[in-house]
Amino acid sequence: MTNPSDKSRPAGHPELSELFARYLHGQVGSHEAGLAISITGDVVPHEAAPTQPADPKLAWHESLAILPYYESSFSGGSQSRVKTLKPPPDWSALVAAQEPVVAVPFCLGNFPQMVRSLQPLLHLTAGANATRFASSAKTTHAPSVASAELIRWADQIVKRNQFPDSLVAVASLRLARDFERSAKLIQEESEVPAEWQPAWENERAALAWHQGQTKEALASWHAQKESTPVLFNRGMACLFLNQRADARAALQKAVAHLPEDDAWHHLGRLYLAVAEMYII
Repeated sequence: MTNPSDKSRPAGHPELSELFARYLHGQVGSHEAGLAISITGDVVPHEAAPTQPADPKLAWHESLAILPYYESSFSGGSQSRVKTLKPPPDWSALVAAQEPVVAVPFCLGNFPQMVRSLQPLLHLTAGANATRFASSAKTTHAPSVASAELIRWADQIVKRNQFPDSLVAVASLRLARDFERSAKLIQEESEVPAEWQPAWENERAALAWHQGQTKEALASWHAQKESTPVLFNRGMACLFLNQRADARAALQKAVAHLPEDDAWHHLGRLYLAVAEMYII
């Protein structure tokens, strides 16, 4: 697909992703020169300034950005349903309850603004143990924030067996860290229409990733048919599982097919910059 040009950036000015990459390279250079902040044990320094919470409206828009990549599913009125999808109950509270993470799969419910700090990524480029960063994908340590209203809503949506509505319900429970209910609702593969199977497989792998089953999630993405979301997620998972060459190959393909004005494009570029740090 053709990437739209970013007309808001003045001529001669570098893109945001390029600035991120320069910043990361500079920090790595400081580390190699012995001038970086000393990091010992499991303590990672936080940003000096507090991070701004994600805007719920923008987060909702970005959380649905994956759906156009399932074009074969937009038949018989599916496209119109996508345009009329409404956020789940308590969406604003759900967005505000998200803990900062660095490893964000491209899937329903997720949004790039979940990455609210560069410090963990800087720590990764400095050669930290990749296993520690794979564990940063886990959100199981935090309690569920699923409200009774959200749970009732998700149950009702799934019972209607409409798509992509049902997948949005499953993703919302995952985002609320109600992994048990999310897994229960997503496990009935036989009830998923064939046209929505690719989306279902991606959501199931994303659920495994957020539960801390990182190797299982990567194996699932490797088994799935190649698409922009799958390539993004393969690259993201390989990066945080210390498979840098594979991460770069997948992320290069994914970024090339993501619009340049899309926040997922910039997050992919950021991951790609990190993956390229120590590739010889």
